[in-house]
Amino acid sequence: QVQLVESGGGLVQAGGSLILSCAASGRIFSRYVMGWFRQSPGEGREFVAAISWSDSTYYVDSVKGRFTISRDNAKNTVYLQMNSLKPEDTAVYYCAAGPRMGWTRNAYDYWGQGTQVTVSS
Repeated sequence: QVQLVESGGGLVQAGGSLILSCAASGRIFSRYVMGWFRQSPGEGREFVAAISWSDSTYYVDSVKGRFTISRDNAKNTVYLQMNSLKPEDTAVYYCAAGPRMGWTRNAYDYWGQGTQVTVSS
């Protein structure tokens, strides 16, 4: 079992930055692929970024060049640095853990409770 707790969300103006953190506890963190998803009201949960146990990273096209995912295995934490934020980035952001890389919800077994990010124009 893995428990995930996100933090770092908030309200920011367009063009600003936020960094989200996801602290993991439970089974061996370094063996999991870690992902970030987001969900806006009335929309499905969208893949944002993922990082493998070998630090390979993947991003949805809409955040490439603006968001950076990273992990610190010593701290059992994964981060999402978000720069040049846009109003369309507004969503609840979820951290997820799974055994293999994937871009869909069913690739991940464990989920955090989510943290709200609101970008004002």
